[in-house]
Amino acid sequence: MSVSTTTSRSRAAGVIAFIYGLAAYVLFVVVFLYAIGFVTNADFMVAGLHIVPKSIDRGGLGDGSLTAVAVLVDVGLLLLFAAQHSVMARAGFKRWWTKIVPSAVERSTYVLFSSVCLVVLFAFWWPLTATIWDVGAQPWRGLLVAVSLAGFGIVLASSLLIDHFDLFGLRQVFARLRARQTEEHAFATPLLYRIVRHPLYLGFVIAFWVTPTMTVGHMLFAVATTGYILVAIQFEERDLVRVFGEQYVDYRREVPMLVPGTHRFG
Repeated sequence: MSVSTTTSRSRAAGVIAFIYGLAAYVLFVVVFLYAIGFVTNADFMVAGLHIVPKSIDRGGLGDGSLTAVAVLVDVGLLLLFAAQHSVMARAGFKRWWTKIVPSAVERSTYVLFSSVCLVVLFAFWWPLTATIWDVGAQPWRGLLVAVSLAGFGIVLASSLLIDHFDLFGLRQVFARLRARQTEEHAFATPLLYRIVRHPLYLGFVIAFWVTPTMTVGHMLFAVATTGYILVAIQFEERDLVRVFGEQYVDYRREVPMLVPGTHRFG
């Protein structure tokens, strides 16, 4: 095989990897935006079509009653996402997985699988609509919705502060397109990361818990995802200590995990 043929194939592989990574990222953006509507029960229409046809408390199977089947389905969907999200993020899995898929698309594949798991969750979620609390009076209802949306904003801001495009695989596939190696990131604690160690997770906790109408289904979702976050942090920090050593140990000693201004929970 000639050098020119090998080079051409390498370039073609780089283009394919980039298109794949870009498609996975676009899917993630769509799913993330839908997730905001799903959690906040957004109900608006464009050209006669519901933008969020199904939310955490609206649509789907069943009549909204608290039944064993509904709880089992919802818990199973949450466990599916948690298992995929945790297993595919572990260093040991990545070493095995990159023997099957090119390392340049490993992160994009993780993003793709995560997005698919969320689509499955949205599609098969059973609303449990018994009300735990309901704030109907303005401006308090609007304020709670705004705080929830701010939580999602913190998630986005946190990803941009550390390297959004690396986190979602675009940096890797772009480097592959240019036939370059991605450099390892140095340890850094920009802005929000000086207040808590995991502002991205804090954003999700705020987004999931701050709501004007808390139903049984929403509470199940919030409790399960918060529990997952607390467990996931332990695994993630173990990996970070392995990578950054004493730098991260000192950082963990000085900065709280999730609750600003206190080390009580971190």
